Amino acid sequence: MRENVLNSRKNGMGMMLLLILLHLLAVAGLAVGIVYESLALIILCILILSFGWILFCGLKVLKPQEALVLTLFGKYVGTLKEPGFYYVNPFCTAVNPAAQTKLKQSGDVDAKSAPIVIGQGNAAVTTAEAATKKISLKIMTLNNNRQKINDCLGNPVEIGIAVMWRVVDTAKAVFNVDNYKEYLSLQCDSALRNIVRNYPYDVAPNVDTTGDGVADEGSLRGSSEVVAERIRQEIQQKVTEAGLEVIEARITYLAYAPEIAAVMLQRQQASAIIDARKMIVDGAVGMVEMALDRLKENNVVDLDDERKAAMVSNLLVVLCGNRDAQPVVNSGSLY
Repeated sequence: MRENVLNSRKNGMGMMLLLILLHLLAVAGLAVGIVYESLALIILCILILSFGWILFCGLKVLKPQEALVLTLFGKYVGTLKEPGFYYVNPFCTAVNPAAQTKLKQSGDVDAKSAPIVIGQGNAAVTTAEAATKKISLKIMTLNNNRQKINDCLGNPVEIGIAVMWRVVDTAKAVFNVDNYKEYLSLQCDSALRNIVRNYPYDVAPNVDTTGDGVADEGSLRGSSEVVAERIRQEIQQKVTEAGLEVIEARITYLAYAPEIAAVMLQRQQASAIIDARKMIVDGAVGMVEMALDRLKENNVVDLDDERKAAMVSNLLVVLCGNRDAQPVVNSGSLY
């Protein structure tokens, strides 16, 4: 399906004035026909006044960043895209299958809201329904529900994304898919699952996240921009046939699933404790070496191997302990 843009029909104002003039002439002709008892003139004026309102259905008004897809008896006629006052075939109908679709995104129409009706009788116009037939060309934000997905290590994580998108081809959006909003939402869920399962939550050894056969340090937490760009590309490949453009995708929520969150927190705490202990031990060993070297250089005391071992043990206990040391003062002989 190829989009056919109709931008040469901005003659709505002229047609509206012409139709108003036609109805005024019909009223005047009806009066003249009654006065002169002209049956043909009376019938013609009555027909114009009875069915002339149908011609007003061809008047279309578009605001900036709006489009209207028109069909005539089931055949695609074209799309009105530029803002202006148009006049088209009054029997053309606007098509927008996603008009009443309510998703967690900007610009959606609430299907439960009561429509506003203007006019009376058969010529009544439902403004809310007429407005929903227009397709917004603005940049919209889709914020899907959080998904629980297993990462490449099998750990369940909860992740949510926000996708910025817009309609670029109205004909494809309306006719190639049943509902382009629902289609986009499903493709976002699918792409998110396909990409996230290739990454670990945090950096893990011997994990290939790019598929090139070489282990790397990619992770959901540390490579969020790379992951988001891959998700955007994955979604764009799926929605091109629907006439949609995905501008950007961002991760809005990332956390371990509740059932393993406590365990993973303990694991992170244990890892942090081990790293801290390693740093403490490295520092303590350095301080002990410095103390022995200073004692030897300044000839403060001459210690044999046994006394050095005892001193090293005591210093390490003091420096690596979790609590303050309780010193014991030896007031007697060294031996």
